[in-house]
Amino acid sequence: MKKVVILQPLYGNRERAINSLRALIENELKELEVEFEISVASDQWAEISLEGEDEDVSRNFLVSKYGTPANKAEPGKVYRGFILAVEEDLLVVNIGFPVRVEARELKALGSGKAKQLAARFGLIPHLPAEIEIIESKGNRHRARFSKQQLDLWWEWKKAGTDRVTINAATRSEIKSAIKKTGHGKDIYEIERLGLLEHAIVCREKTDGPGIVAAIGPLLKSEMGVVIGSAD
Repeated sequence: MKKVVILQPLYGNRERAINSLRALIENELKELEVEFEISVASDQWAEISLEGEDEDVSRNFLVSKYGTPANKAEPGKVYRGFILAVEEDLLVVNIGFPVRVEARELKALGSGKAKQLAARFGLIPHLPAEIEIIESKGNRHRARFSKQQLDLWWEWKKAGTDRVTINAATRSEIKSAIKKTGHGKDIYEIERLGLLEHAIVCREKTDGPGIVAAIGPLLKSEMGVVIGSAD
């Protein structure tokens, strides 16, 4: 048997989170001879136990796809993680431990305090985020968002349509909420950002805040809005 802790937090309704992850992994490993179980390791990370002829191959695949929580931060390296908190003057990203992205490193997102920038780009807790370590001294780290991450967020902002970011919800729960509120005709698609993190892509002339007001009461989620500002 092989065990691996992957860089995938299981939060909120853990049973639902585990079921969602199980469905993904079943599909990803369907061609391999392996059985697996999912449990919750420390700090909410998913731990996968693998057993079978292809357990080594399966482990390597999961590490490659999801990554593993970091235990140190090396300057110059890029790490995948998840937004842990949005504070007044900084954002905190969990890469295996919390790393702060402070105000001076957020200027690439424009002017304003961290909370204002997060609101402008629809950044909410649990969204996947990629950071680059600038400096590391003991338990203190300086980090910035990677160019690839910044490019994605600016792509959202410069799009011709609004986006609504959502955490703690499955795709089917979001689709159900949209259907119940009669907004199916107002969206293009639901983008998967993470396991329980998605972005609703609105159609032209559809108001993102209006979608939040409509479906918000039906979902136990935090939501953000990106107002598309294409010229």
